[in-house]
Amino acid sequence: MANVVEQMPATHLNHQGTHFRPELITPKAESEDFGVVEKPLTQWERIADNNVARKVFILVLLAVIWETYARAIHNQLLFPTFSDTVEALVQGITSGGLLLRAWTSIKVLLMGYAAGLFLATLLTIFAITTRFGRDFLETITSMFNPLPAIALLPLALLWFGLGNGSLVFVLIHSVLWAVALSTLSGFQAVSQTLRMVGRNYGLTGLRYVFGILIPAAFPTILAGLKIGWAFAWRTLIAAELVFGVSSGSGGLGWFIYENKNELNIPSVFAGLLTVILIGLFVENFIFRIIERNTIEKWGMQG
Repeated sequence: MANVVEQMPATHLNHQGTHFRPELITPKAESEDFGVVEKPLTQWERIADNNVARKVFILVLLAVIWETYARAIHNQLLFPTFSDTVEALVQGITSGGLLLRAWTSIKVLLMGYAAGLFLATLLTIFAITTRFGRDFLETITSMFNPLPAIALLPLALLWFGLGNGSLVFVLIHSVLWAVALSTLSGFQAVSQTLRMVGRNYGLTGLRYVFGILIPAAFPTILAGLKIGWAFAWRTLIAAELVFGVSSGSGGLGWFIYENKNELNIPSVFAGLLTVILIGLFVENFIFRIIERNTIEKWGMQG
């Protein structure tokens, strides 16, 4: 911002003999920046501030590292290149076999996840409304939560036989305890002020749970839903590997196992990549929409 500076005039003596200096007026030139409160971001700054762009950059970086390492070891049976894996993925999608396997896994997952959420909701409501229910949930959660779901597969085979019933059983175990424990912890962390507000409005029972506790504890509940989803997804893939050996059918787990037996390693990695892509979609799209319309909308996240 340029200033027009005039020559400093000489000082003069007033009638009392003291020096004084006349006022100096420095007019300011017009500037385009005058009155600008916020500086516009550059193109690079806008890209760096975009959450999706940053995550895409991370994925591209990982793909480059994958491709570089695979070309360095140069052994398709141990570690195929990223380009070969993408080619096998495209072939699996165009043939329809990979999509069919993925849909089979997703259908079973949805059944087990929904059943697990339903049971977790009942147990948590029981724990919140009664003291005995809280003690019961804490005890049974500490007993079964550390137990790996895949360890229950032998029992599931004996009780439900080969089929979706056994898969749903282990999925319920994966989802139930994580979601119930997170939900109970969120309810217990609700402040006494909100609890008193609910009581002052005369809310009791289910109205108290759905009107006060669930909205206040929803960030913790959502975290439990994410953990339950991750547990269920990886348990399903592992269980399908076992069921694939037993019955010759299944979803993505069986697709991976079948191609491993045929030494089609790029297709094995394509199946694993499909598992990863589905996980990324659920985490960054479905759960992100839920978070945007609840936690962020309610001002519960900075």
